[in-house]
Amino acid sequence: MSLDTAPDARFDTVIDRCGTDCAKWDGMQSLYGVSPDTGLSMWVADMDFNPPDCVQQALQGMIDHGVYGYYGDESSYRDAIQWWMQTRHGWHVEKDWIFNTHGLVNGTGMCIDAFTQPGDGVILFTPVYHAFARVIKAAEREVVECPLVNVDGRYEMDFDAYDAQMTGSEKMVILCSPHNPGGRVWSRGELQQVADFARRHDLILVSDEIHHDLVMPGHRHIPAALIDGITDRLIMMTATSKTFNLAGHHTGNVIIEDPDLRARFARRMAGLGMSANSFGLVMARAAYSPDGAAWVEDLVGYINGNRQLFDAEINAIPGLRSMALESTYLAWVDFAGTGMEQTEVIRRIQEDAEIAANHGTSFGSGGESFMRFNIGTQRSRVKDACARLAKAFSDLQ
Repeated sequence: MSLDTAPDARFDTVIDRCGTDCAKWDGMQSLYGVSPDTGLSMWVADMDFNPPDCVQQALQGMIDHGVYGYYGDESSYRDAIQWWMQTRHGWHVEKDWIFNTHGLVNGTGMCIDAFTQPGDGVILFTPVYHAFARVIKAAEREVVECPLVNVDGRYEMDFDAYDAQMTGSEKMVILCSPHNPGGRVWSRGELQQVADFARRHDLILVSDEIHHDLVMPGHRHIPAALIDGITDRLIMMTATSKTFNLAGHHTGNVIIEDPDLRARFARRMAGLGMSANSFGLVMARAAYSPDGAAWVEDLVGYINGNRQLFDAEINAIPGLRSMALESTYLAWVDFAGTGMEQTEVIRRIQEDAEIAANHGTSFGSGGESFMRFNIGTQRSRVKDACARLAKAFSDLQ
């Protein structure tokens, strides 16, 4: 498939990340048996692009100054968050609603710690981002899987089934919005159903919206905070990390409108001695700007081109189906049509195609026949990946 898009050096230029202590490329050999010398890394959710110049310039300013002390007044950082959420998402955020955490996996752990007790059930709509279950189990809470329904290659929710599952031991539900790994952008109606479900069962709703800026043309993300009747039990989580490829800054936001929930969370933050990473705040403040917004628009256009290429090539391979991506840069490919055991699918991907991709089983129930591929990379690499997969499964064609 050819794309009628002009080259863009910001995204087309291949950046060699090997030997830089990055998890994505330097960790693929030990995790997947794929050599970074000959293979492609398409697993963990960071992109192979430089962030916008405004972020680089902000960091350079810190380096030029040369003193790396404690970060003080966070007002300008909070101003940037307010501006971004209002301008891009139509969501008004007050400054005192914002808590800074060391990324959103840490934010998830903080929410579990603040609002549940050991033994409580925490609900996940599976398959879903694997770190949720890992943190829940490590905190000695119970993972309650409410499986999504795959309707002709698109995930939907079944609240009649979920209601029937509830035992009363569940205290929290974590929503991934937009959804990772399926790429769904939940509709207002679906979000209202989630809110009503949380109220029916007296659940705290944690809405992880880390991918909310990376929405494909024709779709629009709606913050859970804009849904009726939910603010008294809602915890919002956002970050610049996925939007601007800043995962290593480990800076995220837990945003809580309800004063009682906010006070409970503040006590846990104080009790654990949490404080901000000055580098992360400077990077995020610079990113949440008009220059950053313009860069994101170009990035989304580029990812959309990658998505179109990847889906067309993968869906042309008999037995493979790439779920239509409404958001994120994470392609979710179903191999059920091959009739192969998952071990054989993984062998072909890792040994024959030499691609490191996430195993679907790590995302919980419903992921057994899937693999997740990170297409947030140069288009030349996406083309290469498609050719490798076509060759690895050529006996099906």
